[in-house]
Amino acid sequence: MPSIVSLASLIERGGVYYNIAGSSPVEVLNEATKAMALPKSLDRESLLTAILEREALMPTALGHGVAIPHPRNSMLSEPAGQMVSVFFLKSPVAYNALDRKPVTVLFLILSADARSHLATLASVSHLCQNSDFLVFLAKRPSKEELVARIADAEASWARASAD
Repeated sequence: MPSIVSLASLIERGGVYYNIAGSSPVEVLNEATKAMALPKSLDRESLLTAILEREALMPTALGHGVAIPHPRNSMLSEPAGQMVSVFFLKSPVAYNALDRKPVTVLFLILSADARSHLATLASVSHLCQNSDFLVFLAKRPSKEELVARIADAEASWARASAD
């Protein structure tokens, strides 16, 4: 499952954050957007508004305690600014997931174009179908551990597609 841009490198750029507070999707998304480092070209309030508008259309909870919030339309003009920020929530939050499990981890995706965005969504979704990866996420790994684990998975996907 090769991606256009490495998910590991997108997380390296976007960062990993812990103990994000809130008791609802709106509250945790507000706290998450406050915590993350943003490109200078991106306004924090505009980002939060765009993410909440997307959530209003359909919740971004994948199931298994994971959500992938993102703006509906790209807010970045430069591919070099693309990132994925990972947030481990302080407490599980009901997120209207199809499996009804509360969310404990957010993968917030900021892409510069639809193709990269879809590839990133596919990579996160693919990882989150793996029960070993979900167990790993539940341990709240360090940024280094998370990036290394995802880089290993991406290398495995590349080998599988080359065969």
